[in-house]
Amino acid sequence: MKRAAPINDNKPISPPPTKRKIQSTTSSKAVANFFKPASQKDPDKLSWRVVGNSLIIGRYGPSGPLPQGRTTPVKIAAFDLDDTIVSPTGSKWARGAESWMWWDPSVPSRLRSLHDQGYLVTIFSNQGNISLRDGAKKGPKGQQDTASFNNLKAQLGSVLAQLDLPISFYGATTQDRYRKPRTGMWDELLEDYDLQSDGAVDLSQSFYVGDAAGRERSDKRSKDHATSDRDLAANIGISFKTPEEFFLGAQPELYKHVLEPKQWLKTERPSVNNNGHAPASFRKKHKQELVIACGSPGSGKSTYFWHVLEPQGFKRINQDILKSRDRCLRVARDFLAAGESVAVETRKNWIKLAQEFGIPIRCIRFTTPARLCEHNDAVRALNPQLMNPEGRAMLPGIAFRSFLQRLQEPKLDEGFEDITTVDFVFQGSPEQQAVWSKYWVSKFVT
Repeated sequence: MKRAAPINDNKPISPPPTKRKIQSTTSSKAVANFFKPASQKDPDKLSWRVVGNSLIIGRYGPSGPLPQGRTTPVKIAAFDLDDTIVSPTGSKWARGAESWMWWDPSVPSRLRSLHDQGYLVTIFSNQGNISLRDGAKKGPKGQQDTASFNNLKAQLGSVLAQLDLPISFYGATTQDRYRKPRTGMWDELLEDYDLQSDGAVDLSQSFYVGDAAGRERSDKRSKDHATSDRDLAANIGISFKTPEEFFLGAQPELYKHVLEPKQWLKTERPSVNNNGHAPASFRKKHKQELVIACGSPGSGKSTYFWHVLEPQGFKRINQDILKSRDRCLRVARDFLAAGESVAVETRKNWIKLAQEFGIPIRCIRFTTPARLCEHNDAVRALNPQLMNPEGRAMLPGIAFRSFLQRLQEPKLDEGFEDITTVDFVFQGSPEQQAVWSKYWVSKFVT
């Protein structure tokens, strides 16, 4: 037997420790609804769908073209999600019902106020960390959602339930037309609410709020990672505010666009003509020539070929089309053997081939800046009907970084007869120019 401890009557008696009270996020209404028969249960307020295995759309509130009582023209208040409406409580990209907090305590009341003022409130968010393609296991009810998608739904379900307002969420998961600053999510919103006709949206009263605004680092925050939120608003034609400006009343800060496409429409950039460089207006000099085009992907080599070289009889050798270097060499050899002039896009192997046939070698150096090349590539890939006759896919960022790392400026002593320097000049119809002038790159890699 254990001996009982002696009792000390003089020692104060401590009360038992109190248990920590955990506050439930489940409302009494939700509990009551849970115990109702299925036929009497309230329908879910939040519905989800996926467009093109790419765009996630969540809609909280009533279905239908427009919330009841709202007439056109409609004022739209659009927001980014992360670091605008919510902030993470742990890892930056963690998702879950309890992984977030309001970016500022005023957020819920401001959003409710906008709704009361007749605004259609929506969220546009780039969600590149959400996978819709992995784990394509099929259960008894069809294909199951991925874990990352389920986590996002849990977080948005919690956020929107606390707001309890009619709100739509649009999340772009891939590098396609939906990703900001491209306007695909805005276009989808207009279609969902039947607002595609002229005058259906009051653009002068609509706005977008987001943190990707191109601001430099301050004592209160780090440098903005991009300008995609500011650029989206500009592409749509609505005003823009940062979260600090909208929710806290802060003064606008200086910002800088990473690339301003319209500047390249206004500025004449004459090509140089020195150190052995030929005049920028390239003209064929000999019956048979081999021309090497030196420039980054997206620098304008294809357009230059169609407008300048092809009319002069040059045959194009392009590895993106022919798919392998060996095939390019075989096709070029056949053209040269038939007496044709050839235009190629790399220097390796081609100088030796031209020397083998005893024909002059000329070089065209395209000077388009790296970020403008990224822009051109995105415009081309995302506008297949208007700007992409060859059906080119968008290139990964490493293609542009790799070119810069490997670039060695061409020199006459390599065997070139001359070097023509070509600066970028946009060429296209007014419709193509209007599309090209918008912002297309979410985040530059160069």
